[in-house]
Amino acid sequence: MSSFLYFVLPALGGYTLTSLYLLKKPHLLHKRKHTAFYCTHISHRGGCGERIESTMEAFKHAVKQGTQMLEMDCHLTRDGHVVVSHDENLLRQTGHDVTVSSLNLQDLPPYKERLEVTFYAGRYSTGADRKFALLEDVFRKFPELPVSIEIKENNQQLMQKVSDLVRRYSREGITVWASTDATILKECRTINDSMPYSFSMKRGVLLLLLFYSGLLPFVPLGESLLQFYFPSIIDRTFIPTKKILRNRLVLFLIEKITMRKSLFKHLAARGIQVHLFVCNEEEDIKAAFDVGATGVMTDYPTLLSSYLCRNRRQD
Repeated sequence: MSSFLYFVLPALGGYTLTSLYLLKKPHLLHKRKHTAFYCTHISHRGGCGERIESTMEAFKHAVKQGTQMLEMDCHLTRDGHVVVSHDENLLRQTGHDVTVSSLNLQDLPPYKERLEVTFYAGRYSTGADRKFALLEDVFRKFPELPVSIEIKENNQQLMQKVSDLVRRYSREGITVWASTDATILKECRTINDSMPYSFSMKRGVLLLLLFYSGLLPFVPLGESLLQFYFPSIIDRTFIPTKKILRNRLVLFLIEKITMRKSLFKHLAARGIQVHLFVCNEEEDIKAAFDVGATGVMTDYPTLLSSYLCRNRRQD
């Protein structure tokens, strides 16, 4: 036993020291990623706290306030148009219990006049524009603005049409594939692998396992972005539907496990941007940057712009 420990302990110590060293100096093993964009200011659903979510009015307002990236979700209408909508079922957004895929573009109902902000319970947004936006119109209006598109359904026709639009408007470098579902994200990348992509939920869990096992510095990563909930907002501004996420012990553990400054610094050193969301109060914005986020996603672009201006982060 003593001879076993004689060999194992030095090997384990050497592995630990090497891992810690490379965690701080990843460039020794990995070439730094160079994406065509670097964003500290990201508008969630186009800044849905200040205008009705995912409308052209919201996007224009967010851009006017200085946002550097628009985050959105897309679905396909029955007649084949890619529309920007967070939900496939439109009950929450319009009051009509119908799906995007069951309707032609011209038959989509308008948004409600007042729409609750999902990540800020009890707050509502309004606006003159209540019409669902076309992804193509977003690309036309903002040809050079980075966009993160989350795909929520395993619909190859939708993915193909999104990819076709990205290629048509020459946006491969500034349009991001995003999905929590690893299978969907794999399909997106099969259709168009020239676009940068974010971590899926499965890959995010693997990332944490690699980090805590010390293997992360040795493993190549294809992703360009990590987009993750900022745990402090849960059960405060964002009330989750799952009861387990309302448990204080569970929230405490999630925060302690995921919000690791050394992890975020390592990813940033490898050129992988870390976007924490959805931060709708100044204290959350500050805390997200303090823990190592390279960018913050918000429903309130004016608030974030004001914070960045005062703290000289946006440039």
